[in-house]
Amino acid sequence: MFFQIKSYLHFLWHSKNEHAVHSPFVFNLLTKCFYDKKFKPEYDILKKYRNELLQNKNTIEVTDFGAGSRVFKSNIRQIGQIAKTAGISTKRAQLLFRIVNYFQPDTILEIGTSLGLATSALSLGNPKASIITLEGCPETAKQAELQLKKFNCKNVECVVTEFNNYLQKCQLKTENGQLIYFDGNHSKKATLDYFDLLLPTITNETIWIFDDIHWSAEMEEAWEIIKNHPKVTVSIDTFQWGLVFFRYEQPKQHFIIRT
Repeated sequence: MFFQIKSYLHFLWHSKNEHAVHSPFVFNLLTKCFYDKKFKPEYDILKKYRNELLQNKNTIEVTDFGAGSRVFKSNIRQIGQIAKTAGISTKRAQLLFRIVNYFQPDTILEIGTSLGLATSALSLGNPKASIITLEGCPETAKQAELQLKKFNCKNVECVVTEFNNYLQKCQLKTENGQLIYFDGNHSKKATLDYFDLLLPTITNETIWIFDDIHWSAEMEEAWEIIKNHPKVTVSIDTFQWGLVFFRYEQPKQHFIIRT
């Protein structure tokens, strides 16, 4: 906790808003998407989706996986508690919705479904997109799939898998992830492994969003490596997320932005 507080104070000291941004691409993203304060009808759907999960007192067996498919933790947890502690916040879900709505990616890959709180934002952001979401725990994935169907998120395919194995074996093509949301394993090694495995799929329009980049010293190290990669041209640190773009026409720039 102390590490995250220190990191946040450092973030606040260096962060800027749209008035300090001279890149037209990033300025438009901030003013038309990040800082869009207009109410969206989809926000009510996201709120209802969240509230139903928070009120769900049923329990499921939650299984986490380590390297490969080795089980290292399994326990019984209440669905409402999972939604409270592991799900994306209301503010972040709304921002994720706006990002997808702004860029309108045709294909989306989510690494880490949990109960589908972020997945629902991805789906509502562009109902015409084809979305694949990956989850390691079968029971959690089952609950997410039921909830997504209940809320008419028909463009989502839930896949129960160990992430690294899936990314290695499925022979990903560029159309499988115009936007990729990384929220499955908050470790340096896993994050960099996913980055390397997916790098061959990038196009000029690719958008990657990494969750919890300041979660630990290791995640900060991973973020530094990612944003400094020669193929990354624009990177945005919002503290909770790190966004990267691979637009060849953009000069390499890094932004620390308050949201």
